[in-house]
Amino acid sequence: MQFNVAQLLKEPTGSTREHIVEAAATFGGPAGEQVVRGRAKLTRTQYGVWVHAVVETSFPCTCSRCLADFRQSLSLEFDEEYYPTIDIRTGLPLPLPKPEEEAFLIDAHHILDLGEAVRQYTIMSLPMKPLCRPECGGVCPQCGANRNQVRCSCQEQGVNPRWNVFRQLFPSPNA
Repeated sequence: MQFNVAQLLKEPTGSTREHIVEAAATFGGPAGEQVVRGRAKLTRTQYGVWVHAVVETSFPCTCSRCLADFRQSLSLEFDEEYYPTIDIRTGLPLPLPKPEEEAFLIDAHHILDLGEAVRQYTIMSLPMKPLCRPECGGVCPQCGANRNQVRCSCQEQGVNPRWNVFRQLFPSPNA
């Protein structure tokens, strides 16, 4: 997911390049490397290169109901501007944009790397409570059986009697 943008940086504002993205992105930790596929459009701006990317990947997750491992498919679409660190014509360092810590940079060799943007957008797109499938039965709170694989014989516990006050205040519409 690295693109040499030296020629694009020499061209006038509005010049574009389109690229097919098919590479491994490193997420670190147990996720390791994941395959990313899609496309990226790079457009020369007054200050750098604007990237519009549409990519797909999958990420290893653990179901929040049944604790099974599965792969969460993700479709990402993002727009980011990358700023050069070296002037393409003079070879001198350029001042960094403000705020520096939030900017995506083109390295000294004029390589634009989508890896960090893909990593950040992937993490932001992951669900807070991932589910292996929408109808996941989860784990029985009494015996611990995975309800997707076996039907346990545990009886459902009744509602805690302390909640009965609310039933009187908010009667069920079906009653």
